[in-house]
Amino acid sequence: MKKWLCLLLCGLLAAPALADRLKDLANIAGVRPNQLTGYGLVVGLDGTGDKNTSSPFMGQSLTNMLTQLGVNIPAGTKIDTKNAAAVIVTASLPPFARAGQQLDVTVSSIGDSKSLRGGTLIMAPLKGADGQIYAMAQGNVVIGGAGASSGGSSAQINQLSSGRIPDGATVEREIPSQLGTGDFIRLELVNDDFTTAERVVQAINRGFGPETARALDGRTIQVRAPFDTNDRVQFLARMENLAVDPAEVSPLVIINARTGSIVMNQGVRLAPCAVSHGNLSVTVSNTPQVSQPNPLANGRTTVTNQANISVKTDNGKVFNVPGSANLSQVVNALNALGATPQDLISILQAMKAAGSLKADLQII
Repeated sequence: MKKWLCLLLCGLLAAPALADRLKDLANIAGVRPNQLTGYGLVVGLDGTGDKNTSSPFMGQSLTNMLTQLGVNIPAGTKIDTKNAAAVIVTASLPPFARAGQQLDVTVSSIGDSKSLRGGTLIMAPLKGADGQIYAMAQGNVVIGGAGASSGGSSAQINQLSSGRIPDGATVEREIPSQLGTGDFIRLELVNDDFTTAERVVQAINRGFGPETARALDGRTIQVRAPFDTNDRVQFLARMENLAVDPAEVSPLVIINARTGSIVMNQGVRLAPCAVSHGNLSVTVSNTPQVSQPNPLANGRTTVTNQANISVKTDNGKVFNVPGSANLSQVVNALNALGATPQDLISILQAMKAAGSLKADLQII
């Protein structure tokens, strides 16, 4: 118990934070990826595709595809879809992507297909949020899982209904870049903070001269940049490597109530308090007993259950939790309580309500 929290937070107990690069604190407005989505068919499956009865759209999709390829299918003909599966294809179009560039795509089944292993994605268009086609995807699906079944028993490792196609899409349409337009560019901080924004402005003005940058708000910074595209790229290359001392992080404790995980940052502090935590355990057990009638009695042997219920209360001792000025002292104080992770969640919430925990609680 005393090691679990220390191991969880060992990465946070490092040396004092050094200056960060500007590129780690802020993004350039307009330089962002765009999400692409499409619908497609995976064929060549070994009988693990969608069922026509539960996925009726599969028959329509196959009919439309064959019609486009010049195959005429008589009306009312039923198509067996066990070797094909309907999938959703997703990809991320990076900034400055050019026509002919290849992208990795993810293929995910939307029907009742059991496995996409060994399948091939037929050419599927990938559209952006504006409904325009930006890439075309096709290729062999790579599945990272494995599974087998026989005689009513089955075993499976990882996921079989989704996979990836490395370099499976080709960019067909480019997104215009706004990096070279106008006299200004905008920087957007990853985490809005007025102190960090002011320090970024000071670092840029020290490196490139006064009045080069000014803060618009706690997240956005306007920077005067060269108009020429080549000069602007060189300017951004120098600027993104500037050293900036970010503001100290706000004290925060993140609790995952489902898994019992607790993560704290280095700003967490503790004020002196007293904690008492006792456990109540209820145990219910059944003891089977056999009732055997006499040899000459007209009766039957029966089995009855005798329930045993016990309630145990552990006496909770009162622990004195001293004030803690840094994260290592907070960890040592919490480990001294000897509580389980689930109990520690309740203790942290009570300490926050009592004003002893100097941090914000975020439950996910």
